[in-house]
Amino acid sequence: MPRKASPLPADRRSFLKTALIGAAATVTPLYSALGAAREIASSVSPNGVKPFELDEITIADLQDGVKSGKFTARSLVEKYSARIEEIDTNKNKNGPAINSIIELNPDALSIAESLDQERKVKKTRGPLHGVPVLIKDNIDTADTMMTTAGSLALVGSKPLQDSYVVQKLRAAGAVILGKTNLSEWANIRCSHSTSGWSGRGGLTRNPYALDRNPCGSSSGTGAGISANLCAVGIGTETDGSIVCPSSSNGLAGIKPTVGLVSRSGIIPISHSQDGAGPMCRTVRDAAVLLGALTGVDPQDSATAASQGKSFTDYSQFCDPNGLKGARIGVARKYFGFNDAVDALMEQSLDVMKKQGSTLVDPADIETFGKFDDTELLVFMYELKADLNAYLARLGPNAPVRSLKDIIDFNDRNRQKEMPYFGQDLFLKAEAKGPLTEKAYIDALEKNHQLARTEGIDALMDKHHLDAIVAPTGGPAWLTDLTNGDHVAGGSSNAAAVAGYPNINVTAGFISGLPVGISFFGRAWSEPVLIRLAYAFEQSTKARQAPRFLSTIDEG
Repeated sequence: MPRKASPLPADRRSFLKTALIGAAATVTPLYSALGAAREIASSVSPNGVKPFELDEITIADLQDGVKSGKFTARSLVEKYSARIEEIDTNKNKNGPAINSIIELNPDALSIAESLDQERKVKKTRGPLHGVPVLIKDNIDTADTMMTTAGSLALVGSKPLQDSYVVQKLRAAGAVILGKTNLSEWANIRCSHSTSGWSGRGGLTRNPYALDRNPCGSSSGTGAGISANLCAVGIGTETDGSIVCPSSSNGLAGIKPTVGLVSRSGIIPISHSQDGAGPMCRTVRDAAVLLGALTGVDPQDSATAASQGKSFTDYSQFCDPNGLKGARIGVARKYFGFNDAVDALMEQSLDVMKKQGSTLVDPADIETFGKFDDTELLVFMYELKADLNAYLARLGPNAPVRSLKDIIDFNDRNRQKEMPYFGQDLFLKAEAKGPLTEKAYIDALEKNHQLARTEGIDALMDKHHLDAIVAPTGGPAWLTDLTNGDHVAGGSSNAAAVAGYPNINVTAGFISGLPVGISFFGRAWSEPVLIRLAYAFEQSTKARQAPRFLSTIDEG
């Protein structure tokens, strides 16, 4: 369900790879200050990409534009669609061809027109009324678009009903502009895959430097929203696939508590960790989008726990003074994989102190590194059970009906589906038994004990913390289809395994590439994390629009 997060780049990939490879191995010295980083990033000349009328526009800006008559929902769809053709596709031979969008919604214009008519009769559905949204291609839509997880095995698959997330978006008045490319099957097919590549969609590029990787399974959403191809977007995460692409693409990304947002109708990896969440250019936009997604869904039992703990408006927690008086733990064991990242994090910590936060440093999770193996074991069991259940619900016209069918399809279509990497994780998952097996039950119990009770909860109780911070990852690595991802570090795993919330916000730039910082904490603590992340964002204003460079000069 809202997962498609993938055994994540950065630290999640660490359990999938035998060794960590130096991401962005050669990194230029960190800029002396965040302001200097922004100045250098903004001085880089565009790579033949013209300015766009909707560059860096927010939800509030769009609504103001509609109210003034400058925009309509229809005109926004037209403008974004034209921009997608100009810089995302290969149609413009001189464009960067980011390749972040796998399919546009042919119904978007008619939907936008109907929403414009609603507005004319003084009826609006809220802040998302008429706002275009991109969603990841593992989220079901019962329309003319397919839902494929990027796999050729699901080409032609059209679910019988909208996912709950899509139902909520439509009810809020959002216009689903299209679906984004992703790391195929949310990066769970192979232990040495290349993030951003799928058999159906090809390779998505990082808009800051086209030879760099967009990271994580929500790579298309990350690249597309950062490149201003849509107002806001939805990604999914199992471990890192919202926060990592948000970091690598300069976005604010919210991975919510498992159960805050329904997963029904989302192609799954793991029901114990999957989740869908906002990926936006600002924390406020992410907070607005998150509020539209919450609600108890009878088809996802995990959402029952959100009763009384969720909000329909998280923007109310966006306080520019939100860091004042906060107690924040610094998870030092997630540092140390890159000197420049460490230096940027020190600057970020200084910002928090100057804004009135008390830092508990170090504040390390005592169970750090003790649940990597059991996390993967749980994935293998749940992937088989959950994916088979999803495929069974597609109905009699489903192209494939089981994980075994997908494995066989990939073998038959090896040249198209496996030209760069195989399916060793699929094979391991297929070999697993039912969820009643003791090995699975014990592993899941261990994960929750170590990541929750003895992990995040124990640490926050001990030091009376509001949140924990750590680097989300390093600067985007060079895409390598031959050897797979080159990930050096990351901090997504504790919150992911616990099923707890995690927010990435841009901390600054290294060699012109964005690097994020993560705020994570207890279950249902989204209001606190949003308050802290928003205050940090407003204090630094580190986000800069991408320059679509061919490469980064690290000399």
